[in-house]
Amino acid sequence: MKKIMVVEDDKALCNGICLALKSEELFFMPCGTIREARKTVGQNVCDLIILDIHLPDGNGMDFLKEIREVSSVPVILLTANDMETDIVAGLESGADDYVTKPFSLAVLRARVHTQLRRFYTKQKEVIRFGEFTFDFSDMKFSKGTVELELSKTEQKLLKVLVQNPGVTIERATLVDRIWTDGAEYVDENALSVTVRRLRGKLEKDPSRPQYIKTVYGLGYVWTVDEK
Repeated sequence: MKKIMVVEDDKALCNGICLALKSEELFFMPCGTIREARKTVGQNVCDLIILDIHLPDGNGMDFLKEIREVSSVPVILLTANDMETDIVAGLESGADDYVTKPFSLAVLRARVHTQLRRFYTKQKEVIRFGEFTFDFSDMKFSKGTVELELSKTEQKLLKVLVQNPGVTIERATLVDRIWTDGAEYVDENALSVTVRRLRGKLEKDPSRPQYIKTVYGLGYVWTVDEK
């Protein structure tokens, strides 16, 4: 069950949102103030936040910035302002979407389900192997606490390998997947160079690779079991 926090000081509207979106898959946590919302966030893991901008004890934009310092949870802003500057400010502060009051509950429902679907599709793009975390959606990669800077080509190679752990991927297949446009014109050493560079960033001893291993005469295989 996914938890949705609704931060709206208009109790009638807040209750209306919760009732309109109610389903067996969704659990709602209504809050009327930023203080109450902070307490709720501290005690629960939210899957989505519906946040009014104008609240009695502060500005929703400021609370949104607080959220973004610690979480990437989807946030939909509720605003009474249809001004372009307010919309841009909200999106630049980290909002994923916005709805202008008065709004259709059917439209809000559709946007909530869209954000939940996008967020959980994105979550699947994060792959963890032992000490490695590979976030292909945000292009963030790390080994323990150390961030890894990978080129676009290295990212493509890594993604193919880690999505198929224990499976030998032939060189021709890798070339075709990495250089999708004009693979026939790629130098035959380009793949070897990319593998060598990626090993240099991932392996403790690139000359004796633990993760990206060569299957002679065929291609390469990622050999770590997914955690």
